[in-house]
Amino acid sequence: MSKRVLITGGTGFLGRRLALALKKDYEVILTGRNNKQNQFAAKFSGCEVVPMDVASIEAVRDAFSAVRPDVVIHAAATKFVDLAEKQPMECIDVNVTGSQNVARVAVEKGVKVVIGISTDKASPPVRNIYGLSKAIMERMFCSMNEKTDTKFCCVRYGNVAWSTGSVLPIWKKMHEETGKIGTTGPEMRRFFFTVDEAVQLVLTAMKNADLIQGKVLSREMKSALIGDILKTWIEKKGGSWEKIDGRPGERDDEYLVGDIELPYAEELVFDGIKHYLIAFNSKSKKPLNDIVYSANAPRLSESEILDLILNPPQEER
Repeated sequence: MSKRVLITGGTGFLGRRLALALKKDYEVILTGRNNKQNQFAAKFSGCEVVPMDVASIEAVRDAFSAVRPDVVIHAAATKFVDLAEKQPMECIDVNVTGSQNVARVAVEKGVKVVIGISTDKASPPVRNIYGLSKAIMERMFCSMNEKTDTKFCCVRYGNVAWSTGSVLPIWKKMHEETGKIGTTGPEMRRFFFTVDEAVQLVLTAMKNADLIQGKVLSREMKSALIGDILKTWIEKKGGSWEKIDGRPGERDDEYLVGDIELPYAEELVFDGIKHYLIAFNSKSKKPLNDIVYSANAPRLSESEILDLILNPPQEER
C-alpha cells in the first residue's frame, strides 16, 4: 500500500502541482476551504479533495481521521502581504493558529513527517505581519520536532512565478486591460522561482526528512530587479509602465538567510544544487559567512526573464 500524503491548502497553485508530481508514487489527498476551488483542483489533479479549514482544529481532526496521512505538506496560508497588514486577525487565524492545529493533530494522529511551506519574508529582518506569521510557523514546527516522534521541518523560498496573486499575473491583467502596468517598486529586487523548482524543493525535503528534521531548508535562487523585468516585458509586449503608491509591509530586498541566522546555517548540495539548512538553536560547524538576499544573489539573465514572462504554466481556466 502506497503512503498517503495530505496537502493542506492543496487546492492552491502550488498544492495542485505538488499533487501532479507526487501522485505517481503516493496516494495524494488535497484539502481546501473553498468548495468551488476544491472541485477545480480535483479535476485538475485527479486526486481526492477533502474540505478542510485549518483555522478549525475540529475540521483538521476530522480530515486527518478520515485520511490517516503518513506525510503532511502544510501549504495552507493567507499569503498576501497587503491584505495581512489590513486584516491581521485572518492572517493569524490561518497562518499561526492553523499551523498550530496542523501540528497538534499531526502528533495526535501519529503522522510521520510534516513539511511547512514558508517564505523568504519570514527571514530576518521581518518587515510585515505575513512574514511574522510564517516565522512563527517555522519556529513552532522546528521546536515540535524535539517533542514527538513526528518529524517536522520547513522549506523557505521566494516568489513562485505566475502563482495566484503574484506580480506576473497581476501585470498580465493590467497590460491586457489598459496597456499600462502599475508597479509599486521598480527599484525592488525579488527572488523568482518556477513552480517546478518549488515542487522540487518540497520533494527534496521529503526525501531527506531524516537530515533536515527540526530545520528550515532553502536553496540558491536567482533574483531580478523589478525594473529589469518591466523593461523586458515592455520591449517584448509593448505598452508602458508607471510607478504607483507602495503597499504596506513591502521592503526593497528579500532574504533567504538573514544576518542573525548565519551562525546556525550551512550549505549543502542536493542533486547538484546549492541548498541552505538553518537550525535555529544549534550552531553550525561550518556557518555561512554572508547573508543570502536578493541584492547579492545570482541575477536572472535577460533571456531567463524573457522565458519567465513568455512561458506561464498551463492555463487553468
